[in-house]
Amino acid sequence: MTAASNSGTSSIILKQVLDIFVLLGFVIAFTVLVMVITGAPPLAACYHLFLGSLGSWVKFSHVVKAWIPLTICACGLLFTFRIGLWNIGVEGQIVMGSVFATWVLRMGMESHGDGSFWLIAALAASAIGGAAWAGIAGFLKTKGGVNEIFAGLGLNFVAQAVVLWLIFGPWKQPGVASMSGTETFPAQLWLQVAPALRISPAALLIVASALILTGLLLGCTRVGLRFRAVGSNPFASVLFGLRPNLLMFVAMLFAGGFAGIAGNLQVTSLYHRLIPSISSNYGYLALLVVMLANYNIWLIAPVALFFACLNVGSIQLPMMLQLDSSLGGVIQGALVLATLGVHAWRKTKVSGSGSRPIGSASRD
Repeated sequence: MTAASNSGTSSIILKQVLDIFVLLGFVIAFTVLVMVITGAPPLAACYHLFLGSLGSWVKFSHVVKAWIPLTICACGLLFTFRIGLWNIGVEGQIVMGSVFATWVLRMGMESHGDGSFWLIAALAASAIGGAAWAGIAGFLKTKGGVNEIFAGLGLNFVAQAVVLWLIFGPWKQPGVASMSGTETFPAQLWLQVAPALRISPAALLIVASALILTGLLLGCTRVGLRFRAVGSNPFASVLFGLRPNLLMFVAMLFAGGFAGIAGNLQVTSLYHRLIPSISSNYGYLALLVVMLANYNIWLIAPVALFFACLNVGSIQLPMMLQLDSSLGGVIQGALVLATLGVHAWRKTKVSGSGSRPIGSASRD
């Protein structure tokens, strides 16, 4: 029995490794094709993307600063994907998290001391703000029957309008309303940066905690098991005493809370104020990260790092190759399209053979 079990496990691991190589091969080929079509020399573009993101420690520190909020948002999205929801409203949840954080920090601008109390309070407020914003979409989904995609997109626009109103209205800089954002917070309300790293250790601790917490909750608790059961078959889960609507609402709260914390870090560790583009489109990009990682928590961090490198490195393309920096976004889209194409091919192939694709339980 043990030998048979070990043999079965080995074959599963081997198949997973082969699947990864097939996926990577197809993704690389498709991405190169897109580069050729857009007139970008593939080798030169990849070289300058590498230099622009990893060519020096300063550039890599910028990559890490993008990787942190992107990874946290992706962790939150795993909760909603696990239960079968498309939480497109992550952008708005990031924005509202930054708004709540700014609200708390503005109250502490006149305080003295190291500002630790206000930073902790802002972190809690941002999680509440993001969760509350996601909760609206969750309520519309579970009580009103509104598709979460439409609710999320609508709330994204509302959140952006709220930010613009605050920046040009109640929170405008003294004597002027500027697109540069609100008044910069005093240094004691910033997350401190280690001079040697040029990165906030507190931000690194938060993202590590998010990864560990997500992995434990989804993989080692009854909550994660119930999310998977509802995501697999919400109608059958009712027969086992589960409440799909309540669990969907809870999953949205988790996702919104994580996104709100990402918004907090945008304020406290990067911009030190509220700006119109505070989300930096990390909410939409996090969706691509989760899909490319095949909804696997342990692949989220490296895939998010790869996307962060593309984001930062693409700045080099217009300077060195006279290419539009949006090529980085084109490459990202090509990666996801290629990945979805491989997954669709695998599911079609497996459904024809009457067996279940390996790893599909993490999403289906």
